[in-house]
Amino acid sequence: MTEDEHSGIEPRSFLTCAMEVARLLGVGDVAMKPNDQARHLAHTVRKPLLERASLPDELFAPLMAAAVYDPDPSFCRWFVEPAVYAFGRRRVMAALVDYLRIGTDAERAGAVRAWYSAHVPLRVDRSPAYGPGGVRDPALDESQDIKAAWLEASMQVFSEATDLQMRHRVLLSLPTSPAAYPPSLHELLESTLASARVHPDPHIRRWAAATDRKGA
Repeated sequence: MTEDEHSGIEPRSFLTCAMEVARLLGVGDVAMKPNDQARHLAHTVRKPLLERASLPDELFAPLMAAAVYDPDPSFCRWFVEPAVYAFGRRRVMAALVDYLRIGTDAERAGAVRAWYSAHVPLRVDRSPAYGPGGVRDPALDESQDIKAAWLEASMQVFSEATDLQMRHRVLLSLPTSPAAYPPSLHELLESTLASARVHPDPHIRRWAAATDRKGA
């Protein structure tokens, strides 16, 4: 289901991103189309993205932009998944952390949606970009430190954002188990919890209560 209209993401922006991906792939007619054709264009590039054994490096940034600007959390995987196969989970997650840290509110919201898809399980039979002869360099997907950076950036956005919806979005995407946070983030987690416990939004207070229960 498409994000509500308050997300701040314009259909034209998503269309432009999808058109750039199609242009770089050399797929289909990438002439400007009406806004309601953005999803059709995204569907057109989905198959060739997964079928290619490699993707040019110049395609990485447009793929991530398309994933972030896709307003539908059910479909942004069409761009995230091939990027994970071709460029590695680590690079994809690091790009999403950057969007969360320095992006606009609309880009941050898109990064939160895309983050879930960045955890897609990798299968050797899913894409020839998995690796030569079915062998994949584990360094491509090493991401524990990037996941910690995501947790840190999410809590910082919660602390600094003035938009309630943004604070709500980033906090509720965080795990409620304190064990999921590395020791280096425990102080920040405690500060975040202190703020969330007294927040006027009931969903945020429930997140804090659930985290407190699991940490007891």
